[in-house]
Amino acid sequence: APAAPAAKAEAVREPSPLRGTTEKMTRLRQTIARRMVESLQTAAQLTTVIEVDVTKVAALRARSKDAFLATHGTKLTFLPFFVKAATEALAYHPKLNATINDKEVTYFDHEHVGIAVDTPRGLLVPVMKNAGEKDIPGIAASINDLAARTRDSKIGPDELSGSTFTVTNTGSGGALFDTPVLNMPETAIMGVGTIVKRPVVMKGADGADVIAIRSMVYLSLSYDHRLIDGGDASRFLMDVKKRLEEGAFEADLAL
Repeated sequence: APAAPAAKAEAVREPSPLRGTTEKMTRLRQTIARRMVESLQTAAQLTTVIEVDVTKVAALRARSKDAFLATHGTKLTFLPFFVKAATEALAYHPKLNATINDKEVTYFDHEHVGIAVDTPRGLLVPVMKNAGEKDIPGIAASINDLAARTRDSKIGPDELSGSTFTVTNTGSGGALFDTPVLNMPETAIMGVGTIVKRPVVMKGADGADVIAIRSMVYLSLSYDHRLIDGGDASRFLMDVKKRLEEGAFEADLAL
């Protein structure tokens, strides 16, 4: 029998050079820290989590991503589908697209969506202006452009402010879900967990319960309980869930 190939030597993982050191926080990290504490001290924050079956979205993306890239010149990830569903739902749930000014509430007539981006310098949130007016190619192009320029430190200060609602994709790092902190002065932020395939009990063609392999994801919504009640949050999330589980995004791909 031929000799088995020699096993590749595993790369040695070195401990972080920060171990055992003391350093001053960067100005950006100080700003992030201050804003996070101010957010928790200002708003009555609560998180609601739901589970969504995105099997149809996953199938649509799988069969469309090559044509999408060729037609629109940008990659089709899962995030544009979540942003599209959320911005559509915001039109019917204005409390989640608002800001509190002392004893007054301003309800926005536009959706400027912040996209949380993990960078070597820290978490930054560039803003996609008028996201509610964009189709999925427009949303995908904006997300990919904003994320790339943010990581390369080429984003302008005016593009890091003015959001009315934020989406954070913590699932990109493998998290099932988390409880995101509000990006003040917004009243809501939606977290997208990682998409996993697992057995799920569902109705078969004959109406009986069956076990099937489905692509599942958790969506978390943190919101300001000063304005938004649990019922408001649940109704918004149910609208997002319905849109995603129907998976009828073919026309939105502009292929």
